[in-house]
Amino acid sequence: MSTHRDRIVLAAVVASVLLAQVLLYPGIGGLVQALGATTELDAGMWFLAAEFAAFVTFVGVWGALSDATGRRVPFIAAGAFGGAIGYATLGALPAIAAPSFGAVLVLRVVQGAATIGAFSLAMTMLMDLEGGHGRNMGAAGIAIGTGTAVGAPLGGQLSEIDPLAPLYLACALLFAAGGLVWFVEDRAPSGGRSAREAVASLRATPTLGIPYAFGLIDRLTAGFFALVGTLYFQDQFGIGPGETGLVLMLFFAPFALLQYPMGKLSDRIGRRVPIVVGSALYGLGVIGVGLAPTLRLAGVGMVVVGVLGALISPATMALVTDVARDGDRGVAMGGFNLFGSVGFLTGFLVGGGVASEFGYLAAFFVAGGLEILIALVTIPAFLRLGLGGKPIVGAGTGDAD
Repeated sequence: MSTHRDRIVLAAVVASVLLAQVLLYPGIGGLVQALGATTELDAGMWFLAAEFAAFVTFVGVWGALSDATGRRVPFIAAGAFGGAIGYATLGALPAIAAPSFGAVLVLRVVQGAATIGAFSLAMTMLMDLEGGHGRNMGAAGIAIGTGTAVGAPLGGQLSEIDPLAPLYLACALLFAAGGLVWFVEDRAPSGGRSAREAVASLRATPTLGIPYAFGLIDRLTAGFFALVGTLYFQDQFGIGPGETGLVLMLFFAPFALLQYPMGKLSDRIGRRVPIVVGSALYGLGVIGVGLAPTLRLAGVGMVVVGVLGALISPATMALVTDVARDGDRGVAMGGFNLFGSVGFLTGFLVGGGVASEFGYLAAFFVAGGLEILIALVTIPAFLRLGLGGKPIVGAGTGDAD
């Protein structure tokens, strides 16, 4: 199978996993109540946080095992099938017995522990491909954006019918992803190292801390919109889950459509400008959404934030590939997704906590302000960053398909 076809199949796997995840967001309030919760904001926060806590805990394990064994496909399939079973169990639980919300959170952790393996290692397989790091990560980005762009409105419409319906579709999507990945050639570098050696090797690459930091903050804002943004639009403008999904799509549609060309752009001009300048403007855009007095203006702000997110995301992921050694890609991308999951988790907890205590506007300022701050703080490190003594201006620009 050609590199080009493998890229498409792997992007489809990533999109399926993200679509399954985002289906739950627009109707999160009704979903947690159907699963036994008595509140919306707090219970929704913990339901989302449980999954990402599992992401943080297990993403490095999946990456280390993959690098140590020199295999990706079996682990992706196992993670996808395990996640599908987790979604199915959550959906069936209310029909079996009146669940305690604590039991629901435990199941959510198990489902998240499996799902992150499929997501992170599918992205790692894209790193293994030839054809340009920016292009490959642009494919990952467009898959992420497409999954989330479709997931937001579709999940909202399904939630209007039945708050548990998104769980059933998520189950089907992950089963499909687990089968699809077997059609991809496993190009993982040969294993032979222990998982501990694979993790320890990252200590020799401290420059990975730069994309990790941006990944954390970028995902923090995504987690913020998934919970606080969703409830803000509903409370502030009086819309339901279906309309909320459409508002979220205003961010995710340009985020998806522009990922691939923005990734190719970063191969040409380098990673610094898209990441640093893009992040600063992105933070201002987040604040702008919170300040918008009407739903129409908030929607315009979401489009702007989506465009800026598309500028940042593939360049940040490509930077991981630029600086990671070939045999460390699974652990390197696992680390990136670990920091990203911490960011999502922080977005839920900090965003939800600030919104509860000080209101929605304060939460928007905190989320946007952190994005601006990380851009300013990392400018000196970016100016020093280089490979072989030369500044990074794009790596892996070969065109082999």
